[in-house]
Amino acid sequence: RTVRVWLKRDSGQYWPSIYHAMPSPCSCMSFNPETRRLSIGLDNGTISEFILSEDYNKMTLVKSYQAHQSRVMMILFVLEMEWVLSTGQDKNFTWHCSESGQRLGGYRTSAGACGLQFDVETRHVFVGDHSGQVTILKLEQESCSLVTTFKGHTGGVTALCWDPIQRVLFSGSSDHSIIMWDIGGRKGTAIELQGHNDKVQSLSYAHHTRQLISCGADGGIVVWNMDVERQEVNTW
Repeated sequence: RTVRVWLKRDSGQYWPSIYHAMPSPCSCMSFNPETRRLSIGLDNGTISEFILSEDYNKMTLVKSYQAHQSRVMMILFVLEMEWVLSTGQDKNFTWHCSESGQRLGGYRTSAGACGLQFDVETRHVFVGDHSGQVTILKLEQESCSLVTTFKGHTGGVTALCWDPIQRVLFSGSSDHSIIMWDIGGRKGTAIELQGHNDKVQSLSYAHHTRQLISCGADGGIVVWNMDVERQEVNTW
C-alpha cells in the first residue's frame, strides 16, 4: 500500500526520497514528466492524483476519481485533452476531466480489460480485453462511439502498443503471440509475430529504430525489426 520515489544520486545509486502510504493496495500508475502528475490506480476502484514537487521530495494529493467499482487495471493521462483514461476489473472503460475531476463518459467491454492505448490526433482509444478482443472507440468530450472490434488472438489481450507515426497497433496475448494491426492502412492487414513460449506481458515501440520490444512471462525479451517484409495472416 505504499508509493515510493527513488532519486539517482551522483554515485549512481538510487535512494528513496518519498514514502507515501495509500488507503488501498496500488494496482497501476501513470506519470507525466511535463506536469509531474502521478496518477495511481487502487484495488478499491479509486484513482488518486498527486503532483510531485520540483525536487521530487514531496507529493501532494490534488484529487481523487471514483472511477471503478473494483480494481483499476490501467491508467493513461492525456495532457493534450486533459483527460484521465482508465480500465477496471469491473469491465468498464471510463474517462475523466483532469481539470474538474468530473466523469465524462464510459463504455462497458465484453470482458475485463488489460490493454489501453490512445491516439491523440484522431481521439481513438484502443481497449484490449481478456476475451482476446480489441475494441476501438472514438471519444468526444462527453460521449463515445464504437468504431469497430477485431479479434485475432485465441487468448486474452495482455498488452497493447500504439505507433502514431505508422498508425499501427501491436497486441500481445496470453496465447504467446503478438499481432501487428495496420489501422492506418484501412485494409485490414494483420501480421503475427511468434517468439515467446508464454504470455506476452508488455510491449514497447522504438520509433527511431523501428523496433518492437516485447517481454514475456517466459523470462525472454525479444527485439523485432519491423522494417522486414512479413507474410500476412488471415484477414480480420
